[in-house]
Amino acid sequence: MLDDFLVRAGLAAVGLSLATGPLGAFVVWRRMAYFGDATAHAAVLGVALALATDLPIGLGTLVVALAMAVTVAGLSARGWAMDTTLGVLAHSALAFGLVAVSFFPTVRTDLSAYLFGDILAVSRADLVLVWLGALAVVALLVWRWQALLTATVSEDLAHAAGLRPDRERLVLVIALAVVVAVALKVVGALLIAAMLIIPAATARGIARTPEAMAIAAVAIGAASGLGGLGLSLWQDTPTGPSIIVVAAVLFALSTLRARA
Repeated sequence: MLDDFLVRAGLAAVGLSLATGPLGAFVVWRRMAYFGDATAHAAVLGVALALATDLPIGLGTLVVALAMAVTVAGLSARGWAMDTTLGVLAHSALAFGLVAVSFFPTVRTDLSAYLFGDILAVSRADLVLVWLGALAVVALLVWRWQALLTATVSEDLAHAAGLRPDRERLVLVIALAVVVAVALKVVGALLIAAMLIIPAATARGIARTPEAMAIAAVAIGAASGLGGLGLSLWQDTPTGPSIIVVAAVLFALSTLRARA
């Protein structure tokens, strides 16, 4: 069954949505959209690092994404102006990554796959990586769910409950880095943040509890992935952007329904 590239692509989209759904909910609640963007843009620098050191692409991406996420979290804890800091770091990391990748001529022609994803080229090994990474993120979020919710609602409330908000922020940072590493092949560095934010934002308009929002975001992300695959096959459009287009349409429909 897995010899069919469409089946592998569909499974990759569903697997990715398992992680981006609940994690995206926290990204929306905490207004961390730029945070996710900066981490995702750093993934291209991770590709260059992996090529320079003969490491697996996923590992290089994970290392750099985690380093970026920890750096941003540390600066945030020290009171830096996050909008400016994230803007500088996100675009600088992307630019450094693109320049570094240019030193590898054999990769230059495939750069669009790293930027916009190439879900139709997902192999069995990639599929295993996506699902293992997604399940690891889900397990981490389930384990820390209540603590993460409390820290998200109020840091003072978290302190009163004996929790450490900085530690919960670190949990999200680690989860975000893992998602970026496994999502690079599916939707690419430029579209990862969209898969985190749009399904969760759509789910917020139809869910009544945090848990329901996380589950709805998973379903919407999976529907966007499968719908994007269908649109790509139907109209011969780029698959990664097509997934985001379907997600955006679902968000628009949800918004219109809420206002009706």
